[in-house]
Amino acid sequence: MPTGPVRIGCYSAYWGDSPAAAMQLVKHEGANLHYLVADYLAEITMGILAARRQRRLMQGKEQGIDYVPDFLSLVLRRILPDIAKNGTKVVTNAGALDPIACKKAIEALLQKMNIKMKVAAVVGDDVLEDKDNVTSFSPISPVDHKLDSDRLPTDEMVVSLNAYLGSRGIADALAQGAQIVVTGRVVDSALVVGPLMYEYGWSPEKNGNYHDLLAAASLAGHIIECGTQSTGGNFTDWQLVASSPHGGYANMGYPIVEFEANGEFVVTKPEKTGGLVTTATVSEQILYEILDPALYLLPDVILDMRQVRLSQVGKNRVLVQGARGLAPTPWVKCSGIFLDGWKLSGELVIGGHEAKAKAKAMGDALFRRVRGMLKEAGMADFRGINIEPLGGEVLYGPHANPIESREVVLRVVAHHDDTKALGLFAREIMATGTVMVPGITGSGSGRPKPVPNLVHFPCLLPKTKVQAGVVVGDGEVQPVKWEQWDENAKFSAPTPVPLIPEAKVNPQEQLVKTKLINLAYGRSGDKGDVCNIGIIARDPRYYPYIKRSITGQAVAQYMKHLCKGSVTRYDLPGLFAMNFVLTRSLGGGGLSSLVVDRQGKTFAQLVLTGLDVEIPASLVPSPAKL
Repeated sequence: MPTGPVRIGCYSAYWGDSPAAAMQLVKHEGANLHYLVADYLAEITMGILAARRQRRLMQGKEQGIDYVPDFLSLVLRRILPDIAKNGTKVVTNAGALDPIACKKAIEALLQKMNIKMKVAAVVGDDVLEDKDNVTSFSPISPVDHKLDSDRLPTDEMVVSLNAYLGSRGIADALAQGAQIVVTGRVVDSALVVGPLMYEYGWSPEKNGNYHDLLAAASLAGHIIECGTQSTGGNFTDWQLVASSPHGGYANMGYPIVEFEANGEFVVTKPEKTGGLVTTATVSEQILYEILDPALYLLPDVILDMRQVRLSQVGKNRVLVQGARGLAPTPWVKCSGIFLDGWKLSGELVIGGHEAKAKAKAMGDALFRRVRGMLKEAGMADFRGINIEPLGGEVLYGPHANPIESREVVLRVVAHHDDTKALGLFAREIMATGTVMVPGITGSGSGRPKPVPNLVHFPCLLPKTKVQAGVVVGDGEVQPVKWEQWDENAKFSAPTPVPLIPEAKVNPQEQLVKTKLINLAYGRSGDKGDVCNIGIIARDPRYYPYIKRSITGQAVAQYMKHLCKGSVTRYDLPGLFAMNFVLTRSLGGGGLSSLVVDRQGKTFAQLVLTGLDVEIPASLVPSPAKL
C-alpha cells in the first residue's frame, strides 16, 4: 500500500484536447506523478470512428486504424523517456474500437525507441454481435431515454454498440505489471478508479466501507476526466481565470487528484500554471453531465453525491469529502450508434441594417426554393431542416434582446436520405450571393458537403451478457470479473438525506430581484437528448432564496423553446447546489441534432443570465445586475 496519497493527473478530456497538456504534467510533476490518465472518447467520437470503419469495409478495405492515433504520434512518443525514468504509469481509453491494435502499435513504438515497458489492453466492450439482447428502456434510470418511434434503428443501420466497462480490468492489468494500459469504451471515471483499486487493494472482504471508497474514487475520476473544466475551464467567472497568474488561459494547468487511503482527496494542479482550483470550479465540474445526484449509475458502484462537501485547504487545493456508494446494478449501460441518412450544414455572413431579419427571410426562401427543385426532380422532401441566425441571440428564443444586431451568421442545416438532394442544397447555398438579400459574404469554408447522420442511442445489457477481458504483454486474454451487484435494490428510491428548505419570507420583508448569475455559478452538459443544468450558490445564505425562485417550473417555462420534454430538479445540499434535468432538449442529441448547441453547453448561461431571484436587498452582492 502507498505510504502517501496516490497522485493522478489527467491531460485529455476528449479527442482534440491539447497534446501539450501531457508534457505539462510530466515536466512539472516528474516522479511525483504516479499515474497519467487520458479520456479520448465521447459518444460523438465513437460514432465517427464507427462510421469511418463501415465506409472502409464497404470499400473492401479490411485494414485500418480504429484507435486514436494521436495518442501515439502526438503524446506518447514525446513523453515515453520521461515516464519510463519517473515510473509514471499511463491509463487511457485511446484504444477506442480496437484496443489490441493500439497495444501492438505502442509495443512497436517502444521497441523502436529502445524503451522497455509492459503494455496491456482491456477488451470486451464491443457487443455489436449481441445487440438482440439489449433493452432500450432502463428499469433503474430516473430519466426516460427512449427514442422517438421514427428514429429506432434496424439491425442494418447499427454501426457500433459498446458497453461501458468498469474499472476491474484496469486494476487487473496493473496487478500483472502493466505500465501502460489502453482500453476501449469504459466508463470515464474507470481510468482513475482502476489505479486506485490496484494501489490500495480494495475488496469487499477487507474494506467495510468498500462501496464508499469506490464512490469517492469515481467522484475523483469524474472531477478530473474533463481536464481543465475543474481548474477553471468553462468557469462562470471566466475573467478570474483569464487573468490568473502564470498565463491564465494561455497556460492552463491540468488537474491532479491526491487520493488518500480513507477515500478523501485533494484536487489541485501544477504550480506556476494558469487557471484556478477553488470550491467553485470543482463544484461546477461535479455537476457536469449528471442526472439524479443520488443515483450516478456506474458499472462498479452507484455514487451518491448529495452530501459531498468541499473545503479550500490551500491555494489551488480543494479537499473533497462525503461521497457515498451503493452496490451497482445488474445492468451495464451501452452506447449504440446507427446511421440514419445524411445531413449538410452551411453558413453565410450577413451584415448591415436588419441583419437578423434578412437572415431569417433568406433561410426561409432558400429552403422553399430547393424544395421546389426537389419536387420537380421527383425527389423526396427534407426529413428535417433548421434555420439559425447566429449572433441574433437565437439560443434565447423568445427571450432574445430586442437590440438589433448588424452582423449575423446564417446557419442552415438539412437532413435527407439522398446525398444528391443535399448536393443540390449545397449548390443553392453558394448561389445566394447575387439572388437574395444585400450584405452577404461567404463564411470562407467553401461549398459544404454531406456527412453521415449518426444517431446515438443508450440501452442496457445484463452484465451476464458482457465479458470483459485483459491481455498483458505477450499473454493471452484473461476474463475480468464484474463487481458484485445487488439484484434486489430499489434503485429508483434513494435513501432520503436532510435538505435545506426554501426561504420562508416574512410578508413585511422587502425583496428585490437580481439576476441568478449574481448569486450562483452554473454548468450544463448533455446525455444524449437530455441536458442537465447545475446551479451552485455563491454563498450558502443565497441557497434558500435560489431554491424558492428557481423551481423546476420556472426553468421549464424559461427553456420551453428548447426543452420539449420534462424538467426535474434535484438537490445537492452538501454543495448548496441543485441540478435540473431537461429531457428531449437537444434536438436528438450531439451526433444527429440539427441545432447549433447540440450538447447543451450554453444552457447554464441562458438560465444564469435570464432568470431572476427574489432576495432581501441586504444580501445582494455588490456590484450586481439588478
